[in-house]
Amino acid sequence: MDRTQQELREIEATGDLLERALKLAGLVSRVFREAGWDLVVVGGSAVEFYTEGSYMSGDIDFCRWTPAPIPLRRAQDLMAGLGASGGPRSWKVAGLYVDLLGLLENEARTPCRTLASPCGTVTVMPAELALVERVLLAFYPQPNEEARDVAKKLLAVCLSGATPVDWDEVSRLAKLPDFNIEADLELLRQEVARELGPSA
Repeated sequence: MDRTQQELREIEATGDLLERALKLAGLVSRVFREAGWDLVVVGGSAVEFYTEGSYMSGDIDFCRWTPAPIPLRRAQDLMAGLGASGGPRSWKVAGLYVDLLGLLENEARTPCRTLASPCGTVTVMPAELALVERVLLAFYPQPNEEARDVAKKLLAVCLSGATPVDWDEVSRLAKLPDFNIEADLELLRQEVARELGPSA
């Protein structure tokens, strides 16, 4: 049995969903990296990793860091090597869904973060960008309690220092016309800080 198949068996046998997602993200990242494309975990999946499972997205969302597009047939072939079903942009593998969304739109000046997994290195979108995106979803196009709860979970780990962020960069992003959520972010930040108490 080759390395990839052994890793897939280990992933399928992993009971903890966060650990399983991290291992699978590492394996998918490695397979695409070896084929010439770097992937970045984005969206709710990034929040899942930053909050260490306090929020679980239920799938793994990737964007492409490498500018060159991935031909659909090539993506299908790479995922087929992992025993995946579905496609051409969303697959099920090892009991989890994996989505390939396109080129990463990254307004952040801070770097992506890297996480180590037994199956390969995982690159995650900047925490600052993930935070601003989540706050935007909490308030627009209309207030959304579920999205607000997710934003608060990410804010909590950022304020506690468990996920370090550059607050100046968060503020810069929040002021950009793409987001324009400076007041909403500050309101939510104060709310979470009060809930955390002196530790924040």
